[in-house]
Amino acid sequence: MSMGAAMILTMVVLLLLGFPMMIPLLAASLLAFFVYLPLGPEIIIQQMLAGIRPAALVAVPMFILAADIITRGRSANRLVDLVLKFVGHVRGGLGISTAAGCTLFGAVSGSTQATVVAIGGPMRPRLLRAGYGDSFSLALIVNASDIAMLIPPSIAMIIYGVISGTSISELFIAGLGPGLLILALFSIYCYVYAVRNGVPSEPRASWGERGRAVVDALWPLGFPVIVVGGIYGGIFSPTEAASVCVIYAIILEMVIFRSIGFRDLLAIAKSTGMITAIVFVLVGAGAAFSWVVSFAQIPQAILGGLGLMEAGPITVLIAISIAFFVGCMFVDPIVVILVLTPIFAPIVSAQGIDPVLVGVIITLQVAIGSATPPFGCDLFTAIAVFKRPYIEVIRGTPPFVAILLAVSVAIILFPQIALFLRDLAFR
Repeated sequence: MSMGAAMILTMVVLLLLGFPMMIPLLAASLLAFFVYLPLGPEIIIQQMLAGIRPAALVAVPMFILAADIITRGRSANRLVDLVLKFVGHVRGGLGISTAAGCTLFGAVSGSTQATVVAIGGPMRPRLLRAGYGDSFSLALIVNASDIAMLIPPSIAMIIYGVISGTSISELFIAGLGPGLLILALFSIYCYVYAVRNGVPSEPRASWGERGRAVVDALWPLGFPVIVVGGIYGGIFSPTEAASVCVIYAIILEMVIFRSIGFRDLLAIAKSTGMITAIVFVLVGAGAAFSWVVSFAQIPQAILGGLGLMEAGPITVLIAISIAFFVGCMFVDPIVVILVLTPIFAPIVSAQGIDPVLVGVIITLQVAIGSATPPFGCDLFTAIAVFKRPYIEVIRGTPPFVAILLAVSVAIILFPQIALFLRDLAFR
């Protein structure tokens, strides 16, 4: 049996036996080292340490901690209230507010799952009371949370940037265009749904109420100013912006809003530590796995067998989109990025495709896959948070997935959707 086949078989068997993803990655790498490669096992330790050594990865626990602090605070409610006061009165306004709330909170947290919890919690009851179907409401919350992965800060973009050596600052800016396009298309669909199903509009807010909502939301809106404005203005690197976000979140929720106390902060820090440990073990295991497949030239064999080495850029981007989309329907997004990015790296380099464009497409695909049956992680977050059956959570997803896939096609055909702001900021 070839080394590649043996590694794949090992991973599949261990996954079917219920082991967490870090175990199959390490087991497949160890199999290659001990059986197939003429190298000492100490190399795998070196590669794991090399995988978690890049300084840019410091941003990951910082953004996770900041997201956890504001998820337990009042920022989410203030952001949603701001949007409601301005668009709640139009047809589909409550649905539009939910999508916009997910976008704004994504600019604060960078986490799809945190967005499902923070925005979905207060908005789902309001959507149901207004006359929206539960399947539509659940699908809207789950899929609008995808925008959080594209709007900076984005943990998926950080992981991709570290693995591929792509500028994280450029990735952050490039994600804004596709994220806002998805928000616009979701808003149109919410309007159409409300008209077709006779969903009434919310009362129009007065300008006084809108003014108060703006004032209340000014503090939470400081997060995107710090991340986007700081990076764009050359004040912060992404890592420094993440650290400033943590300090800002602590001041905002503990001192200004007084929504959490010191004991809450200790519990949040412990939770962040646990999540960070899992992420970094995955990154280390993925780095070892990636080194093995690159050393054995498995990517060249796979891509050559599929005929992609001779294909054009559009065909390559379509293949990348399909691979990442399908992968995240079954496996955690971070794992998919760790495993598949090195496989496609040779052909991306050979074709001269902009790695920032590839990063945006990959991020969008892992976001879509995370909210798509059968095993998208955001689906199970919604099941746990809203206590609804699996079938009900996925029933309303097809229209949203269709919109997301249409945006994917548009970015492949018209790359400037993603690259216009990047070129404006960095070229």
